[in-house]
Amino acid sequence: MNWLIADRIHGTPGAVIHEHEHRRALPIRLITRAQLGLLCLLLAMPGRADTAPSLTHIHGLAFSVDGQQILVSSHGGLAAYANGHWSKTAAPAHDYKGLATTHDGIYGSGHPASESSTAPKPLGLMKSHDGGTTWLPLGLVGESDFHTLAASHATHAIYVANREANSRMGGPGLYFTLNDGRTWQRAADKGRGYMLHGLAVHPTNAAVVAAATDDGLYLSRDWADTFAWLAGGSAVITARFTLDGQHLWFSSYSDNKPALARVAWEASGTAEDIPIPLHAEDAVAYIAQNPVRRSEFAIATFKRSVFLTNDGGATWTQIAAEGVVGK
Repeated sequence: MNWLIADRIHGTPGAVIHEHEHRRALPIRLITRAQLGLLCLLLAMPGRADTAPSLTHIHGLAFSVDGQQILVSSHGGLAAYANGHWSKTAAPAHDYKGLATTHDGIYGSGHPASESSTAPKPLGLMKSHDGGTTWLPLGLVGESDFHTLAASHATHAIYVANREANSRMGGPGLYFTLNDGRTWQRAADKGRGYMLHGLAVHPTNAAVVAAATDDGLYLSRDWADTFAWLAGGSAVITARFTLDGQHLWFSSYSDNKPALARVAWEASGTAEDIPIPLHAEDAVAYIAQNPVRRSEFAIATFKRSVFLTNDGGATWTQIAAEGVVGK
């Protein structure tokens, strides 16, 4: 199952979050005022749009705020799907991570795609108000790259799994901010399953957080201080609250079988399977919901395929096949 957990940040039981075993920890680098000014310029400067994007990897999935585009982050920038066609956006050529759409923008993190880039490495926390074309740095530039990031759609609460100490976080762990990253609070993070794969935040109640782990889907109602098992008897890979706040969609993988399901979290109901057209060597890595047409969902897989449903998961249309997209 190594293919499944590649490029994920893993956590032990409790509060400690560890970096992937094959990656070296990055030293803390405090950014200077001059570097911050340069980064603002680089992030605000759109790149060149390209009608032939390449999904060499998939590190994030989100809808634009207006619901008109599906955005996929890969090495070297953002690919967009709209009106039946793919294109490469004019976003700077960065390796974007942790895309999370809210009512007024998209949050993200990441690092420059090229070693020769003059942008600080990593990019810290940032936000786009124009569908990913330009990005505003919010902090921790040159210090942190948040692969695991989730945001509440209406409240501006952001949760991250942090790997190491930085200028605003005292050490590894789960943290949240309610003011766009100016200050952060560390969660106690007790009771959840082993190895954290993803987070989801309720769209209107920022204290309600879900954690996708190797032991199932866990839920916290107290700002990620304590978690209790909710659903899933195997490795849960990713989770997403529906925008009406009623259900959690989550993906899992067990016995060479990928699965997608939804559960009424507040009633602790039984999970309902959502049929997906995937083979045994693939699984759903990311889930996104259209904020305007709410019966429309997109999923992206570890094998770089992307599927779209317009009827809440009853039927799916494949719009990218193992990294290959149409024009």
